[in-house]
Amino acid sequence: MKTEGALICSSRRRERMMSLSIASPSSVTFTSKISLSKSSFHGIQIPKIIQARAVNAPPPSYSSLVVKMAKREEELKEIRTKTTVELQEEIVDLKGELFMLRLQRSARNEFKSSEFLRMRKRIARMLTVKREREVEEGINKRISRKLDRKWKKSIVPRPPPSLKKLREEEAAEEAKESAS
Repeated sequence: MKTEGALICSSRRRERMMSLSIASPSSVTFTSKISLSKSSFHGIQIPKIIQARAVNAPPPSYSSLVVKMAKREEELKEIRTKTTVELQEEIVDLKGELFMLRLQRSARNEFKSSEFLRMRKRIARMLTVKREREVEEGINKRISRKLDRKWKKSIVPRPPPSLKKLREEEAAEEAKESAS
């Protein structure tokens, strides 16, 4: 038989799971803490007003999706009117702009995060139109890759249009300051 002190030590070891109540050294009863602790907390109650707002919310309108699709179709028509050389030039410019946006993000300057997605999608559309034209001409994938590599090697690095505008604005400001 265990002594009362031994029972107390063993109860300290088990206090995380069970609560020990000692009536006498001969009779030991175990009760769980859950039954001992009586709480007034009965969960979080969400008012019915908020639920009513969610029920009365209008269904999502599809007009915004239609507008986006219409804009995309207009953009594709505009892209398809350009020649392949113009497409390649614009792709280079857009990739330069995308690089400038990445630099702004890394420098923690202000920028619109939606611009990344918009530019990447525009570049993808242009490349898709370019590939569609290659398919029409009967150029297979292997030759297309060779032509792409050749085109990429022929690209002369140049600053993107936005950087050119910034440089022109800075030059104009310096000219005004030097004239004053």
